[in-house]
Parts: sequence; C-alpha cells; structure tokens
Amino acid sequence: MSTQYTIGLDYGTNSVRALIVNVANGQEVGTAVWGYAHGTAGVILGRDPNLARQHPADYLQGAEITIREALAQARDAVRGFKPEQVVGIGVDTTGSTPLPVDAQGQPLAFQKKFASNPAAMAWLWKDHTGVAEAAEITALARKLRPQYLAKCGGTYSSEWFFSKILHCLRTSPEVFNAAYTWVECADYVPAALTGTEAPDKLTVGVCAAGHKAMYNDTWGGYPDAKFLAKLDPQLGELRARLRPEAYSVDKSVGGLTEAWAKRTGLPAGIPVAVGAFDAHLGGVGSGIAPGTLVKIIGTSTCDMMVVPVGQKLADVPGLCGIVRGSILPGFYGLEAGQSAVGDIFNWWVNYIQPGGEQAGSHEALTAGAAKLKPGESGLIALDWNNGNRTILVDQRLTGLLVGQTLYTTPAEVYRALIEGTAFGALTIINRFEEYGVKVKQVVNCGGIAEKSPLVMQIYADVTGRPMKISRSAQTCALGAAIAGAVVAGAHKNFAAAQKAMTGLKPQVFTPNAKAHATYKQLYPLYWQMHDAFGIKDWRGNLQNVMKQLLEIRGQARK
Repeated sequence: MSTQYTIGLDYGTNSVRALIVNVANGQEVGTAVWGYAHGTAGVILGRDPNLARQHPADYLQGAEITIREALAQARDAVRGFKPEQVVGIGVDTTGSTPLPVDAQGQPLAFQKKFASNPAAMAWLWKDHTGVAEAAEITALARKLRPQYLAKCGGTYSSEWFFSKILHCLRTSPEVFNAAYTWVECADYVPAALTGTEAPDKLTVGVCAAGHKAMYNDTWGGYPDAKFLAKLDPQLGELRARLRPEAYSVDKSVGGLTEAWAKRTGLPAGIPVAVGAFDAHLGGVGSGIAPGTLVKIIGTSTCDMMVVPVGQKLADVPGLCGIVRGSILPGFYGLEAGQSAVGDIFNWWVNYIQPGGEQAGSHEALTAGAAKLKPGESGLIALDWNNGNRTILVDQRLTGLLVGQTLYTTPAEVYRALIEGTAFGALTIINRFEEYGVKVKQVVNCGGIAEKSPLVMQIYADVTGRPMKISRSAQTCALGAAIAGAVVAGAHKNFAAAQKAMTGLKPQVFTPNAKAHATYKQLYPLYWQMHDAFGIKDWRGNLQNVMKQLLEIRGQARK
C-alpha cells in the first residue's frame, strides 16, 4: 500500500496555512502560508478600536493557493509523491469568527451591495464591539437561564457568537435583515470545500457551538428561542434557522467537490472533517490527554485540557467553556486563555518602539531581559492589554505596569511584560486545580514556545513546573491533519492517530529554584492587583505593593 497523507488547513488571524502530513509517522512533507489579501495584515479595521473583521473571500483563495503550493513542496520533498495519496482534510480556524450568509449559505460580503461593508464580513475573534451586548446576555442568563453560564465560566464574552450577532442587529440592521443565518468560519470552510453551505445541509461543529454559542445537548442545543427573543424578537426568530445538532471532529461533513478538486489538484471525494478552533486542534496536535495542559501561545494564548466523559467534573468559573467532544470525542474539552500575550510584546516593540529599530527589537530586548534577575526590575505588570479572557472574563479590563522609575529601561519593561503573562498563566493553572482538574504536565506550542527560550524559562520559573514543547511547529495544522486522518479511516481513533503522528521535543525547560522563590514573592502582589482591578466587590489596600517591589528589587540586586 502506498503511503497516505492528510492535509490540515489552519486559518489564523493574519494568514492561512496548509500542512501535508504522513499519517504513519507525522512527518510534515509540505507546507505553505498565504497572508490574507484584505485589510491590514488580513484584518479589516475601523475607527472603533474594538472592530476587527475579515473578508471571507480570503478563506477560499487561501485554501486554493496554499494547498497547491503545499502539494508542490511535497512533490519536491518526497520522491514519487502524488496528490492521489492525500486521503483526507481537516480544518481549524480562529473563533468565535461568525459571518452572515444568505439563504444559499453564501457570505453576504460576496454581494456587490455589501462588498465593502464590514458588518457583512466575518467578525473576527478579537472583535470586541459587542461588549454591551455581552453584558446584557450575561445579565439575562443569570436571571433566566443560569445553566447556560455555568458551562461557559459564568460570563458571556464579547468575543463570542451571539454578542456579535446582537451588535450587528442593533448597529447594522440592513446586514442582519439580509442574512438568512450566521455561520462560524470553522463551519463555513469545510462546507465550502464540500458544497454543503446551504443552511439545510450545513454541518456545524460542537467546538464552536459549545464554547462560543452556549450550545449543549442537555437543553436542546442552542439557547431557546424564548430566551433569545427576550434580547430581541429578531434574535429569537434566528434560532429556528440555526442547526439542530452539532458534531465533534471525528465526523466528515462530506467529500471534496469536483470544483475544488480542480482548483487544488486533489482527488475529488476525499472526506473533510467537521471544523474546530485552532487552539482545540492545537491541543490534539500536541498530544493532549487527561492531566496534560496544552498551552497554545501566540498573539493570544489558549489553555486546553480534557476530562473523560463520566468522570466527575465541576463547573469551573472563568473558563471559556466545558464542552463534550470539543477537543476529543469521549472527553469534555476545557478551554481557558489570555486575550493577549505575543500581542503585548509586539505592542512594546512595534508600537512604543523603545530605543528605535535596533535597540528596541525583540532580539535586543530579549537579550537585555535575559541578563536581569527575577525581581531586579522592581516592576510588575497586569497582562490585560486586550482584556481578560480567564478567569475574570472581562474585555473592559486594560493593562497596567507598576514600579517604573526614572531609570527603568526598555529591557526591564519587556521582562516585566513576559512575567505578567506568566503570572496570568499560573492563575489559570491554579483555577483548574482549585476545581479538581489536576495538571500533571504542561506542553507548549505555537510561535512563542518555538522561538523564545526566555519566555519558556520564565514560565517554568513562575509556575514551578517543567515546560515541555510539542515536536511540531505547526500543531494546529497538525491537529487538523489528524482529524482528516481519522475521518479518512487511516487511523481507527484519535488516540491511535496521536500516538503515531505527535511527539515532544527533547528539550525541557525546568524551574530554577532560586528564581521560583523570588516569583513566589512577586505573585501575591500580582494577585492583589488582579483582584483590586478585576473584582467588583474587592475591599483592600494596595499601599504595600510599590514598597514590596522595592524590597524585592533590593534583594535581587545584592
């Protein structure tokens, strides 16, 4: 039998990637990346800093370009490789990234009258224009349907499905009225590849529906029409046009169409898996299993865990959802995260530009930060520059840096920002364990995990836990390729596919005991500021924070 391969399509914030993987051993034989053509680095912005949209045409063009280029690379890398050896496709995307579609399932942005209207495009995950609507949804659910909030951490977010749709209804009624329904990007791409975009043929994934749209089988799927109508009668009417059932990624939505076979060079009819979010399939590509926390670290961070169905599991406040089958079939998927990590470092380097292009580059600041001891800067930062995703679920929180003096250097600030994100990571770990979800090992993946040993060492020192790195540099795309392998029958289940196709790098970042001891002094100060600025009914005194930072700084500089 000839070697079999699958393709993982990974739709990120700025670009799409295609990855071709050998299903027998996980070898990555071809890859291609294409930056979206519309907007600024693929994101359509506006005068409102909370607005972030994408043009769905980029999703289709990106699939065609990257698949063709990845196939060409595979031909060069593997002697005798043929596209006919590709047996399945998986898809991951950002989320919640919903888009309005017409009665045929086609994006409204494809219509001439809506071509330049941002409301008719895909509402990218980091679009926070629906803050007021999210608060309204949360308040109503607390009053009428508390069970809805119990499975999504206690608060509904402006990053999510219904917040965005309700905001569109109120601010762009012409778009809302023209839309037959709304579809997540994670569901739209597999549907487009298989010709199943029509609303009555559409297959939706439980990953997007469960984590971002309050879908749960125990209450009949999406929130009921009566509840949604309390927010707006038109939202209640939309409920009937949403799909009745959502599926995990071990199901195929259909076969690749003849048209797409011609566009890409792939064989027609190969199965395409149900779509999921990048972080969730990144967990799959990193070998997620019970007790393993997978951190997907990029512009933001997602923290993923799984718990077997049937095991006792509490509702964990502050999580972005507890959803059956959202990561692996037969397991509850638990999602947490930070709304900005790499974006915070990029803000300091690219927006503030301390020291100019050379002295203020990531490389120069990393080198300077690496020379500093924990606590030496006298600084501490809150990592909320793009709001807080977990555990406070509050997008109206902002960043904070405490302890600056007239002698504070750019490298000291850079290190403090890294440490702030590490304190946020520790807060998430503590929340998991506080509710009985034990973290036995931490596996990291994503660009920062791959490229920044300093970040990984600081994370190890702050958390007091070894930091392991996924073998693949493209874990989200690899996870999508694993889903493609399962639906193609190349592996009998996800456990077998993960065993064959995933692994860890040999290097492990182990905690430095002395550094960890210092961070154990600093973390309570972070936690004090966390509660002071993040919790409504906090009562306390911050008078000690600056003084203790100076004391810790003095100890570090001895």
